[in-house]
Amino acid sequence: MPGLVALARSLVLALALALVASMAHAQPPPTPLPAGPPPTPATVAEGPSPSLTMPQALEYAHAHQPAIAAALALVSARAEEARIPTAQWLPAVGVTAQIFAMTANNTTATFVQVAPMDIPRIGASVATRTGSFSPYASTLVGAGLSQEVFDFGRIGAQRAAADAQVEVEKRRAETQRLDVDFGVEEAFFAVAAAEAVVQASDDAYERSRVHRDLAKHGVDSGLRSPIELTRAEADLDRYDVGRVRARGGVAVAQSVLAAAIGAPDAAVDVAGDVPTPADMPALGRAVAMAQQRDPRLAGTIAELKAAEERTRAVGAELRPDVSLTATLSGRAGGAPPSSGPSARDDGWVPNVPNWDAGLVLSWPLFDGTVDARRSAARSMEQARRDDIDVVREQVVALVRQAYVGVDVARSALGSLRSEVSAARANYDQADARFRAGIGNAVELADAEAVRTDAEIQLALGTFELARARAAFGRAIAEGL
Repeated sequence: MPGLVALARSLVLALALALVASMAHAQPPPTPLPAGPPPTPATVAEGPSPSLTMPQALEYAHAHQPAIAAALALVSARAEEARIPTAQWLPAVGVTAQIFAMTANNTTATFVQVAPMDIPRIGASVATRTGSFSPYASTLVGAGLSQEVFDFGRIGAQRAAADAQVEVEKRRAETQRLDVDFGVEEAFFAVAAAEAVVQASDDAYERSRVHRDLAKHGVDSGLRSPIELTRAEADLDRYDVGRVRARGGVAVAQSVLAAAIGAPDAAVDVAGDVPTPADMPALGRAVAMAQQRDPRLAGTIAELKAAEERTRAVGAELRPDVSLTATLSGRAGGAPPSSGPSARDDGWVPNVPNWDAGLVLSWPLFDGTVDARRSAARSMEQARRDDIDVVREQVVALVRQAYVGVDVARSALGSLRSEVSAARANYDQADARFRAGIGNAVELADAEAVRTDAEIQLALGTFELARARAAFGRAIAEGL
């Protein structure tokens, strides 16, 4: 997950694993969690400590993770915005009712109407030299309609630009979903690894307790030196501390998983078998898959298309426009006319009817602002083209890094398994020597430490392989 949220999650995971690695206790290979029917996503928030399989965790995250919900909300918002240009084809209908008390000093002056200043039209009144401040009534009621008839492609260009932005937002939502999936997978593997360490720490504690009891019997019977007992008790206390820390690591990992899927619970446990890392395609095939599927690259290409559509939409603002206009009105004015009778009721009743209908052609032949906006849009097109090359290089680099990471983790895991086998054999020999009375506590503690370190490294190596494979799946936009 990009941004500060992803950074915080990574730091918490690193802290949990560092806590686990710092414990000096033994651990067998990870075993499946206890079987049992896991709850469905709909019941996640009900239990005190819900458990989910990997598919259920991903399903729940898709439905409840705020990052995904926010991304989908942006897609919906862009889709609504895309409907705005098309609405220009709908007729505009309005009504008005006006009443004025005003002077009516008509003259032949010419003026231009400016936006902040509303100057009422004065017509059909007697022209005068000096004017008078005597007011007259003037009323108007009417209804008007305006309908787009032909736009020469302007509205279509605006709609295409808006649709292209919707496509960009969809690609961003896909990127967000893949990032959330990777975060869930990473947290799931971390919980499984932490719980395996807890089981191993309990086993190590029990072995240490048995050795302490053997040492005590040996000291009580006079067959062993008292230092054997004190060393065994120190080791037992050390492994007890390891159990406490291991459970703390599980609590941290479970809280990270709960946050990753967007659950309201303080912690979410894992259920079922941990997915086995799948085989990878060849590197060349993986690069090709990433370039075809990666939504971030697709989103950058969509941004270029959106920039091109915006350039066309801005240029289309200078195209001609044909619209239909129609008005039905009634009016009356109390001012003395230049010819004909005065209005009845002194202009207080709008009883003089009028109607009109016509086609209006408008053509903005030149607009410097539009030209400047079009030039800026073309510059943005070039920037988006350059972005495509940058993102493509980043995608390829991520695939290659992830590919190497999986290979390294897989190779290291084989060596770690061999190391564990050797460490266990060494421990078994030391344990047998101690029970036979020919070995001492120092020798046994050394063998236990070697086994402990080897098994912890195996657990972390298993986690690293699973995480590396998940990162590779994210790099090629495929998942596990």
